[in-house]
Amino acid sequence: MPVFTRPEAEIYYEVHGSGYPLLLFAPGGLRSELEFWRHSPSNPAAPPPWMNPMVDLAGRFSVIGMDQRNAGKSRGAVTSTHGWHTYASDHLALMDHLGHRRFHVMGGCIGGTYCLTLCEMAPERVTAAVLQNPIGLHENRDTWDEAVSGFAKTMVGRDPSVTEDVIKKFGHNMFGGDFVFSVSREFVRRCRTPLLLQPGTDKPHPAETSAEIARLAPNLQIQKDWRGPTHLAESIRMVTDFLTRHTPSS
Repeated sequence: MPVFTRPEAEIYYEVHGSGYPLLLFAPGGLRSELEFWRHSPSNPAAPPPWMNPMVDLAGRFSVIGMDQRNAGKSRGAVTSTHGWHTYASDHLALMDHLGHRRFHVMGGCIGGTYCLTLCEMAPERVTAAVLQNPIGLHENRDTWDEAVSGFAKTMVGRDPSVTEDVIKKFGHNMFGGDFVFSVSREFVRRCRTPLLLQPGTDKPHPAETSAEIARLAPNLQIQKDWRGPTHLAESIRMVTDFLTRHTPSS
């Protein structure tokens, strides 16, 4: 089982295919794990409406799926000062471990925010980003309160030394803001990283958040209809073409 160990965290990952590296951030909120590319976290019995990039993009790219810390098979510390930058540090350290200086990113759900975090923290390393079904704050504060509450139960049950007060502060660091939580509208307005947006349409993934990203980002392509089964083949084609077009020649 491939596990990357770093201070205070063990990150499970899988590598599929070969070619230019593509780092994936799966759906699932704070439970984001690579299995959720294969089946929906909300309905495991039904085919998910999104592609599985570890299969569908592996013919062209070296696709790296991972479980975020404290999701799936990954484990890590949680402190009151942790937040989006903590996850981004895991992502960059994993890519260093695998020997990839520059890479594409693709994220579903919470993964869209992970992508934007890296675009801000390490713009020289991220060559293109696919934002699929991005989360955001729009008449849904209760969604994020419930996500933190569920995470607290999991963590306290696993490690009694992790207090609910620590989780509360961590939750505020993650979801206490607005827009997409990790970066500002001003950052998206000046973000030069090529972005492909597959918009969200429901409560955790508000249409208004996607619309704001589309209005602000200066280097953005949008695919409005991307969900399977009807649009799955076209989604795979468009993501493949977008990432191929922005793959550095050397």
